[in-house]
Amino acid sequence: MDNNTPDNASSSDSRVAAVAAAAAAAAVAASAPAAPVPDRRAQIISSIIFALVALIGVLIVLYAWRLPPFSSAIVSTENALVRGQVTLIGTQLPGYVVEVRVQDFQYVKQGELLALIDDRIYQQRYEQAQAQVAAQKAALENWAQSHRSAQAGVLLNEATLANAQAQAAKSLADLKRVDALAADGSLSQREQDATRAARTQTVAAVEQARANLEISKQQVRTVTVNKLSLEAAVANAEAALKAARVDLDNTRITAPEDGQLGQVTVRKGAYVNTGAQLMGLVPKQLWVIANLKETQMNHVQVGQPATFKVDALDGAKLTGVVEQISPATGSEFSVLPADNATGNFVKIAQRIPVRIRIDQGQANARRLAPGMSVIVSIDTSVKVRETSHTNAPTAGATAVAPTSPTAASAARTIAPPVPVAAPAARAAAPASAPVAIGAKP
Repeated sequence: MDNNTPDNASSSDSRVAAVAAAAAAAAVAASAPAAPVPDRRAQIISSIIFALVALIGVLIVLYAWRLPPFSSAIVSTENALVRGQVTLIGTQLPGYVVEVRVQDFQYVKQGELLALIDDRIYQQRYEQAQAQVAAQKAALENWAQSHRSAQAGVLLNEATLANAQAQAAKSLADLKRVDALAADGSLSQREQDATRAARTQTVAAVEQARANLEISKQQVRTVTVNKLSLEAAVANAEAALKAARVDLDNTRITAPEDGQLGQVTVRKGAYVNTGAQLMGLVPKQLWVIANLKETQMNHVQVGQPATFKVDALDGAKLTGVVEQISPATGSEFSVLPADNATGNFVKIAQRIPVRIRIDQGQANARRLAPGMSVIVSIDTSVKVRETSHTNAPTAGATAVAPTSPTAASAARTIAPPVPVAAPAARAAAPASAPVAIGAKP
């Protein structure tokens, strides 16, 4: 029986094909190069390269944030604004506005008329005060006449008293003669009684004249005291006249100083109350307030140079000088100061305002306006020699700007710290004499 059937033939061919494929794969594997063995030197080099890249990245971050060893002597902040003495012009009197003579953003001079309030009522009050002053002055002049009349009354009563005293002396002499004649019977008792009555009348007349003289003297004192009252009334009337004049002048709203106006919100015919804001005035004097973090204030001193870039002027750079440093942080001057004594505490870096004076003679300085945002940079490498303990710059304060590391180290030695007097020297000095700073023991 023949075993070469079609099924057996196909399986034999399959085995032959599988063996051939295996042989071909073995031949290919034998001809391919062997896998490389890992090189330790290459691994070390790649590790070094990675470490260098990481180090460069860290250094770039430290440089960008100005952290050691790339810390800079320049302290900067974007929390800074241009400031000025902006004045809000208002009214001291209520009334209707009858005239407005200025427009928005107009330049004005000191004393220039800005607006006018209806002054008819205030003019009438002024004239009334003038009449009151005239009346009080007339009353004071009338006092002079009253005083002279009172003095004349005193003279009259003095003369009357002298006359009464003379009559009393005559009656006394008559009484003595009558008594002598009546004793020897020359005169009757009736005549003696009449003489005694006349004597009593003259004595009473003297007392009456003396009382009238005292009354006239008291009248003079009364008139004299009344003068003080009349003079006070005149002074009061004159003060009322001045107040009326002030009110009349306040109907004319004028510019307090030179500058440029803001928006003029008042209109002709409008009724304004006392204290109503009519317009704003921006003077020419400007400065910069930089709110530095407290961590940036270690080397900031009055007199150090500063630069600032103005956003509104396309980053134009201007120069200035540190003029003042705030005595407290900005939060201390807020309406509601922070209270860290209760609740959870999160430390936040406080900011200290620094005032920077703008240098004169800069072309872009005239284009500055209050409220503009600036970026301030202060060069703290400049050491300032201070001759006083205040923040105010003095004539003796000098700044030295180092241009090299050597110059920087020399600048730091220009103003060495002043040694304090030894304890023995302070003890030896009298209590009333000042202790000499820098005295040797």
